[in-house]
Amino acid sequence: MTETGNNSKLILAAMIFAVAMMFIDQTIVAIAVPSIQEDLSLTTTGVQWIINGYLLALSALFAFGGRIADVAGHRKMVVIGVIVFATASALCGATPSGSLDEAWLIFFRLVQGAGAALMFPAALAIVLGAFPIRERGRAMAIFFAITGGLTSIGPIAGGFLTEWTWRAIFWVNIPVALIALFLIWRSKPDDNKTPAPIDFRGTVLITGGMGLLVLGLQQSAVWSWSSVATWACIVAGLLILVGFVAWERRAAHPLLRLEVFRDRAFTVDNVVLFLLMIPFVPLFFFASMYAQISLGESASETGLYLLIFFAGFAVASQWGGRVLDKVGARPSVVVGCAVAAVGFYLWGDSLTELSVSDQWIYIVIAGAGVGLVLSPANTDALNRVPKERYGEATGITQTVRNFGSSLGLAVLGSVLIVQNRSHLEDSLSAKGFSTDQAHEVADCVSGGGESACSQVAHAAGSKAGQLFSTVPHDFALATQTVFYAFAAVMAVAFVVALVKMPSGKVEEVIEETPAPAGTAGPV
Repeated sequence: MTETGNNSKLILAAMIFAVAMMFIDQTIVAIAVPSIQEDLSLTTTGVQWIINGYLLALSALFAFGGRIADVAGHRKMVVIGVIVFATASALCGATPSGSLDEAWLIFFRLVQGAGAALMFPAALAIVLGAFPIRERGRAMAIFFAITGGLTSIGPIAGGFLTEWTWRAIFWVNIPVALIALFLIWRSKPDDNKTPAPIDFRGTVLITGGMGLLVLGLQQSAVWSWSSVATWACIVAGLLILVGFVAWERRAAHPLLRLEVFRDRAFTVDNVVLFLLMIPFVPLFFFASMYAQISLGESASETGLYLLIFFAGFAVASQWGGRVLDKVGARPSVVVGCAVAAVGFYLWGDSLTELSVSDQWIYIVIAGAGVGLVLSPANTDALNRVPKERYGEATGITQTVRNFGSSLGLAVLGSVLIVQNRSHLEDSLSAKGFSTDQAHEVADCVSGGGESACSQVAHAAGSKAGQLFSTVPHDFALATQTVFYAFAAVMAVAFVVALVKMPSGKVEEVIEETPAPAGTAGPV
């Protein structure tokens, strides 16, 4: 037991408060976007970057955040990350009205993402270090259950706070940050550090590669998949990442020690996490759209809809953590992938009923499946590296996870748009409406907002009600296709875990394996 052992629960609470802001911000901002746009007169592109800029900075900087945490100290980087995030939040809330408003808000959203990228790997490393390996499963299950559940709090909190002022969705982070800083001061977690040169060339390569790759995926919905810009970003990002791998293999002090992937279990854990993230994070966006468009629920009611998922997720996470501590990750991960596949399929199959009462049991099943996988797979991967590399390993797993979620959002978001347009064309043509009118309805429903739909309805005149009458069912059909894709991805994850994941518990990795001598050093 480390000297922080007696404070382990307090340390866990401190780290949960520290990262709570970033999980809430994943969904709370989207709820307030209409109010922000109306108050500041933002462009459509500006609105997109208020959301995407945060996620882009987060994805691009996770690897660097993990490595710098190991080098400079875990506690120090959590404190810096919390301060950066809270300061950026305060400045987002203080956005001035005028010509600088759009650039101001986008810039500090980018800073928020950077703060989160510095904070999260270090926070996770501290939780790992605060508990002996035999207790980490339960500790990490609590961490992921609470932080994951906070994602669904975003729509609920955002709905209430926006009624007062949209600026409050950013200001709410300040008291959370103060509580986190107080708990960090009170619990005094170890400030583990392993001083070493920073591989700046590797940092530039992975930041640029991930940034361009995620940018291309994010903007595919705006630029379209046929756009040269979309594919230029994706291809350039992939090429830069190939260059990053080549550099890291010969660097004397690599940013990411890629030899860790020689551990089959670590590799399988990351493959499973990548596949899991394809449905997990996009789920919040697609389910939120379904709840509001097909079920007619408000933003705050949508948060309650998502909480059903986290009821299963939170309970199953605790069970998965206990299984990990007793016999290893394999049983929980294999069963969880199968349960998630079945749950997503049944949930998707029930979407066209347009009734929560017909869905809730399947939502719980899907949540339970994801809960059985996320924490055990993530914890098992991190257990396989020495404590000197906890931050770096977290940077790897988070980079993999963010890439999976970005890919899922981009590809399945396009599937949703195409399917919704197709179903509306079929339904509205049967009612005598033109293809152009069907496209107008599909566009306003998928991303145009209430004002765009109001314009379409106004143009339709007395036939407006008939024009929009099929929207709930047709959008449910489109969402159903996406959920069937979720189920298929989790079925693939099941096969990977069943065939490739080794059995047994992980023993503590005491000594760090020396890096092979390289021919190049950091620049």
